[in-house]
Amino acid sequence: MIVRAAAGDDAATQARRGGREWLSLALLEARNELLARLALLTHERAGPSHAAPAEAPTRAPASGRVRPAPSEAPRLAARAGWFQEWWLARHVQRARGEAADATSPRLPGIEPRAEGWLRRAEAEDADAIRAYLGRTLEQTLDLLGHAEDDDAGLYFFRLALQHEDRLSERLGHLLMPLLPPPRAMREPLGVPAQRWWLGSAAAPEGDPARAGGFVPHGERWAHEVAVPEFEIDAQCVNWAQYAEFAEDGGYDRRECWSEAGWAWLHEDGRRAPRDVEQLAGSVLVARAGQLQRAPAQQAAMQVTRHEAEAWCRWAGRRLPTEPEWELAAHAAARRGFAWGDVLEWVAGSARLFPGAGARVPPGTLDVIAPVIDAVVRGGGATAASGTAAAGGVLRGCTSATPARWRHPKARRFALPHDDRQRSGFRSCAL
Repeated sequence: MIVRAAAGDDAATQARRGGREWLSLALLEARNELLARLALLTHERAGPSHAAPAEAPTRAPASGRVRPAPSEAPRLAARAGWFQEWWLARHVQRARGEAADATSPRLPGIEPRAEGWLRRAEAEDADAIRAYLGRTLEQTLDLLGHAEDDDAGLYFFRLALQHEDRLSERLGHLLMPLLPPPRAMREPLGVPAQRWWLGSAAAPEGDPARAGGFVPHGERWAHEVAVPEFEIDAQCVNWAQYAEFAEDGGYDRRECWSEAGWAWLHEDGRRAPRDVEQLAGSVLVARAGQLQRAPAQQAAMQVTRHEAEAWCRWAGRRLPTEPEWELAAHAAARRGFAWGDVLEWVAGSARLFPGAGARVPPGTLDVIAPVIDAVVRGGGATAASGTAAAGGVLRGCTSATPARWRHPKARRFALPHDDRQRSGFRSCAL
């Protein structure tokens, strides 16, 4: 039996402000969901369904990368147990919340293999990992029962819930049934000029009962911005639209690409988004070791920001800014602004909002500086081109995202050549 916490809009509020009782149910629900997805993925890997079909490609796809069967599932699941142990059971300063010292000494862990599972775990490790997940959840719920029912006392429990849901989302992306639905094309939407509060506030004005709560560092803090009139796509760019770009020579047209994007394109040998074998005629995608025909009206996925920007230049359009995307998600939803199919690239570099502060709270999942530094340390096309190594921003969610985090103010940070997440985009008029 899977215990369900609150759903819908209330779930997003509870994930940030829910107390011990709600968190106990949510943590149990999240672990049940993660275990269910792990079971599906490890069962599929062990079964015959991952044998390549007769028409499977014998060469690399146009994207240059075929995603293997989901052997990363046990490793991702192990991270859920390790994260809870590291920040809760093993962390003696957990009660201090954001004021805790992230580098303080830790207590010994309960599973000597856990650190190794973070680097590599196989399907045969799944039973041991499931047992580890059971023990760590028991520890977490016991500690939660004795925690102070305030923001400091619950900080790491709320953070652990967010982390577990992110991991479950990643596992969901490996499951073929959790793909976005095809959407009929609709006309772009016009949004009038107005002022907008971008980001999340500590407490809604005039509602002190909802003060405080868990606000991810990347969303801090709400600040007013002026948004000029704009026109934005009602839905994300789909495979049919993206295929037109490729068929028109988009991957060979220098004028469509930024300097960093062009350098990445030639270093990577990319001819299509990740896992795409064919774009001409119909779109064939390699998923779980098999070829699948993607619906023409399904949102294009596994697209890097370099590719999203190139498509926009080719189409004579641009990516939406963060204020535009967030405003449209709030103000134009009733007029057909559809979001939640894919994580969506937006314009601009990853940055903190005014007032966020330089100190990153311990355990923060969306960190800007390490994302930027990773390019420089790891080299690659962006570093080789000599351009600034700036991360990008993703907005929205996917069908695999738990309702607790389907929030239009949520932000993700990723490198512009990152295609591991289920990422797509929509465009705005110039």
